[in-house]
Amino acid sequence: MARRLAGTLITVAPTGAETAKGDAPGLPVTLDELVAAAQACEAAGAGMVHVHIRDDQARPTLDPTRLRDTVQALREQTSLVVQLSTGGSVHDPYDARLAVLDAEPDSCSLTCGTLNFGDDVFLNPWPFMSDLYALTQEREIVPEFELFDLGQVAALHRLLDTHGAPYGGQVHCDLVMGVPGGIPGTVEALASAVGALPEAATWSATGVGRATLPIAFAALAAGGHLRVGMEDTLTYTRGVAVRDNAQLVERAARLAELADRPPMSTDDARAMLRVKDRTGARR
Repeated sequence: MARRLAGTLITVAPTGAETAKGDAPGLPVTLDELVAAAQACEAAGAGMVHVHIRDDQARPTLDPTRLRDTVQALREQTSLVVQLSTGGSVHDPYDARLAVLDAEPDSCSLTCGTLNFGDDVFLNPWPFMSDLYALTQEREIVPEFELFDLGQVAALHRLLDTHGAPYGGQVHCDLVMGVPGGIPGTVEALASAVGALPEAATWSATGVGRATLPIAFAALAAGGHLRVGMEDTLTYTRGVAVRDNAQLVERAARLAELADRPPMSTDDARAMLRVKDRTGARR
């Protein structure tokens, strides 16, 4: 059995690929804004940052140089576990998504299936998933298995059966709940998904939009961890816009404290996820 740490891992997803800066002024889209947001979120209790990047026009990009510069800056100026998105936007080609690992993050996302994503289709066919997983093992990068539906939990089991354990040996998942086309953001759906996860897997839950608080409460009650951020929600309370990402992390940290599972330190987050020590990559 994996060693269970008593705290709560809070992951912050500050940007995403869907929201325009004009619709959310607090959205960090430049490197300086992203680093400042990550620093504020670490101070508020975050242990990991899930990263999408934007170009000079604030459009989603997987530019290799920008990705490397982003990972380096976050390593130099925070102690957060740095997780890059390999999803990018729904329009990014497979080869560019695989090349994300060239930036040598601590962790990366690995979505376990194709789904309708609002009005779009988020493509993750088996050959791509399989190639990405094998590449994470080769590059010694810890994957976070992103699960948008119950069928994707079955695909996770297939990956593990086919390729073996992830780098470091700890299976860590994120249940993304409330996306139109995916698993609903309900307590019943959360319980079903958690019950189907591999034995000894650790997991967090992301409640999208209005599912944010119900899923946070349910995840904490069930022993899970939390992901929050402006990638997933732009409303703090009914009719009130989110100020910035730190505001969402602060609330998650308060909930974790109330559950008697305070936010994990970044050292404990690294120990739980078993990420490779890449501190030598810092300048």
